[in-house]
Amino acid sequence: MKLSELLNKVKAIQVIGNAELKEITSITIDSRTAGKNSLFFAIEGFKTDGHKFIQDVINQGASGVVLQKADAVPDQMFAHAGCVKIVVEDSRKSLAEMSNIFYGEPSKKLMLVGISGTKGKTTTAFYMKNVFQQAGFKTGLIGTIANYIGEREVKTLLTTPQANEINALLSQMVSEGCTHCVMEVSSHALRLNRVDYLNFGAGIFTNITSDHMDYHKTFDHYLDSKKILFDMIPQNGKIIFNADDPSSKSIIKDSKAKKYSYGSVSISDFVLSNIEFTLDGTSFILNYIGEDYHLTTSLVGHFNAYNASAAFVTAIVSGIDADTAIKGIRTTPQVPGRFEVVSEKNKKVIVDYSHTSDSLLQALRAVHHIVKKDRPVYTVFGCGGDRDATKRPVMGNIAASMSDRVYVTSDNPRTEDPFQIIDEVLKGIKTNNYRVIENREEAIRSAVFESEDDAVILIAGKGHENYQEVNGVRKHFSDKEIAQKYLAEWAR
Repeated sequence: MKLSELLNKVKAIQVIGNAELKEITSITIDSRTAGKNSLFFAIEGFKTDGHKFIQDVINQGASGVVLQKADAVPDQMFAHAGCVKIVVEDSRKSLAEMSNIFYGEPSKKLMLVGISGTKGKTTTAFYMKNVFQQAGFKTGLIGTIANYIGEREVKTLLTTPQANEINALLSQMVSEGCTHCVMEVSSHALRLNRVDYLNFGAGIFTNITSDHMDYHKTFDHYLDSKKILFDMIPQNGKIIFNADDPSSKSIIKDSKAKKYSYGSVSISDFVLSNIEFTLDGTSFILNYIGEDYHLTTSLVGHFNAYNASAAFVTAIVSGIDADTAIKGIRTTPQVPGRFEVVSEKNKKVIVDYSHTSDSLLQALRAVHHIVKKDRPVYTVFGCGGDRDATKRPVMGNIAASMSDRVYVTSDNPRTEDPFQIIDEVLKGIKTNNYRVIENREEAIRSAVFESEDDAVILIAGKGHENYQEVNGVRKHFSDKEIAQKYLAEWAR
C-alpha cells in the first residue's frame, strides 16, 4: 500500500516528506523489526518510550514514522534519510486507526464477538468458539492462552495483543476462511486503544470484581475501562450480560445495542437454575421464553455454568439452533489451567488460574461444594510480583480460612523479592495452618506427599502458564506437569 493512500484515510496533525513515493508493507511498534517499507509507531509505554528509537528506525530505512512528540527528532534527520514524518495527537489511537485501514478493515468481514469481565473470559471464549464450530463456522480466537485460526494455534503473550497484531490476525483469519472470531478484551486493551476501530457484532459481559488496581487505582476506573467495549457495540449489534452482577447496569447503560441477560434472577431473559457439579462436570438449566434447556459440560464449577450460559445465549440470539448450541457446550474440551483436575488413586489436584482474591474465593468454594467436608482441602498458592499488592493479604486470609493447610509459595515474582511478596501474603493469615516454601516445585511436592490419601489439593495462580518469571527471566514451569510428576511418584 502507498503511504499516501493510507494517510488520505486517517487523521494526522502534520505530514513532512513525500508519502507518494513510499510503499508500506508492514506496521510495527518494535524498532528492531522496522526496516525498508515499514511504518513505525513511536509508542510511549510504561517501561520505555518508542520515541527514543526513532533515530535507529530512520537509519534502518523505514518508510515513515508516526509520533506524537513532534520535536523528538529533528526534521532534517527525516529529510536526509527520505523518511516521512507523521505527527499525530495520540500514537496508540493512530496505530489502531491505521492498522485497521492497512489490513483492509478485517473486523467488518467476519462476526466478531468481544468478551470482557474480570473472570471467565477465557473459558467463555473456548465455549463460544466450539459452539460456532459446531454450527459449521470456521472460527478464530484471540485470547489469554493462545490465538487460533480455526484449529491452528498461534502463541500469544498478551490477553489482547497490540492493535497492529490484532488486525493482522483478523486479516489472516479472513484470508483463511474464518467467518467468526471470538476475542477476549482486557481492560488494559480498552484503555490503551488496542481495539479501537474494530467492528464488534456482539459483546459479552461476564462479571467484574476488583483487579489490576496497580494500573487502574480505583474500581470506578476499572469499571469505566470495561464499559468502553459495550459502548462500542453498534445499534445493530448485541450485548449479552450477566444480570447477577450488580455492576452490569452501569456497564451497559449507554449502549444502543440490543441487550440480552442471563442469570439466576427471575428478571433475566435466560434464567439459570439447578446448577450441580462434581469433579466430573457441571449441569444446569436455562429457561428462555417458557422453555427449559438442559445443559451439561465437562468443565467443573458453578462459575462454568455462567460461562457456558453466556456462550449459549450468544449462540441463540445469533440464530444458532438450541440443539447445536447445547452440543457445542457439551463437547467443549477442558480449558487448560481452568479448574483442571489431575489425579492418582483417590487424591485429586486442581490446577486453576485463580490469581485474584475473588477468583481464589470462588475456586475454594467450588472445592468445598464438591468435597462437602468429607475430604481435607489443601491449597498451594503465591502472588505475582509487579502487580496489585493490595490483594496479597486478602488472598492469604481466604486461603488459610478455607483450607485445612496452606503452602504459601512463589508465583511469578518478576522483579520483586519473592520473600517480600510472601511476607505481604502472611499479613492476612490469622491462623497457624500454613507453611512457607518459596520454591514452587517443592511446595507442590510437599502438598502431594504430606496430604492424606483422599485430599483435594488446589494449586492456584498460574493455571495454563508454562513458565515462571524471576528477575525478567522466564524458565519453563507448569503446575500441571509438576503435579502429575509428584502424584505419580506418590502413587507408586
